Amino acid sequence: MKLSTKGRYAVMAMVDLAHTSKGAPVALAEIAERQDISLSYLEQLFAKLRRRALVRSVRGPGGGYLLAKPAGETWIADIIQAVDEPMRATRCAPGSPQGCTLKGARCMTHDLWQALGEQIGLFLASVSLEDVCERRVAVPETPLAAE
Repeated sequence: MKLSTKGRYAVMAMVDLAHTSKGAPVALAEIAERQDISLSYLEQLFAKLRRRALVRSVRGPGGGYLLAKPAGETWIADIIQAVDEPMRATRCAPGSPQGCTLKGARCMTHDLWQALGEQIGLFLASVSLEDVCERRVAVPETPLAAE
């Protein structure tokens, strides 16, 4: 699965918000500066996050954004889906009878990539903003990493 800047930046900004908010609204300009993300791009992403009820805005002096629910109840998969980021590892459109080969058939590895995409989705649905902020996302030791 390839995660575009849209999904990556949305997660980065939401983690920043969860980490810095402490119950007070945070201005997007502050998040943009800390995360080195374009303010106009963040405004587009936060409009989508607000529509999906992941953040809420506070207007006026001292305004900004707050998480709509606790960080421990805000899942990374929901953030990625809110900004219309597809979570799939296949080249085929989900549910389409049309495959990814030139002749329209499914490739021999389709089921492998589909299963991988589903595992990635399950993993991201099990990780909360709080987990990321508290650094509770463990990187497993793999045999390849040890070599």
